[in-house]
Parts: sequence; C-alpha cells; structure tokens
Amino acid sequence: MKELLIGMMFTLMLAAPAAATEISTHVLDLTSGKGGEDIPVVLSKKEEGKWVSITKSKTGENGRIKQFVEYADFKSGTYKLTFDMTSYDNGSKVPFFPEIDVIFMVDEKTDHYHVPVVVSPFGYSTYRGN
Repeated sequence: MKELLIGMMFTLMLAAPAAATEISTHVLDLTSGKGGEDIPVVLSKKEEGKWVSITKSKTGENGRIKQFVEYADFKSGTYKLTFDMTSYDNGSKVPFFPEIDVIFMVDEKTDHYHVPVVVSPFGYSTYRGN
C-alpha cells in the first residue's frame, strides 16, 4: 500500500504543470508617494528584429498591474513595457517623458518578473523587483 501511495504521489508530481512565467509592473510617483493610476501599458516582444505588441493593460488604483493575464505564453526573449505617461494624473500635466520604454530579457525558466518604474516630474528609474 505504501509503495502504491508513493507511486501515485510521484506520478502527480510529474504531471503537475510547471509554474508559468508572469510579468508584473508598478508605477510609483516619488513626488507624491502614490502609485500611478490608469496608466496604459503595452507589453511587446522582439521577434525577428521587430517589436510585436502582445497585450496591454492599465495600472490599477495603486499603480500596479499584477499580471498580464491576457497573455500567458512567455518564452525566453527580449520584451518591452511601454508606459503612456500622458494619461498620468488624469492628463492634467504635460509630462516631460510622455512615453517610457523599459526593455528587459525573459528566461522562461524563471517564473516571475516584476519590472517597476519609479517616476518624478523630470526623471524615472527602473529595476528588477521581486
């Protein structure tokens, strides 16, 4: 009986799907300390030297996109997040950087990529988060 249970557990472990790669982002305004709400973000992948848009979303109330759920087939390669900053702060100000592109590499063996952008009126920064 013990061998049967161990065999069943081993079979279930083999059959369990690998964790899918996820990409998330966050826009944080250093001036206000708040997340940038309703900012359109396009996720693209470089294919044969050209950028191909694969999905888009908008940041939520806290400035986050927890996952680009419309697209779940992330393969190794070069990806780009394009942030439309003209929508930030309800478009009340003309931004110095109307569009921010963040280009990064994905290895499909890694299950999560968090790529935030920290913004201020005349600058921005990005990093690999967790």
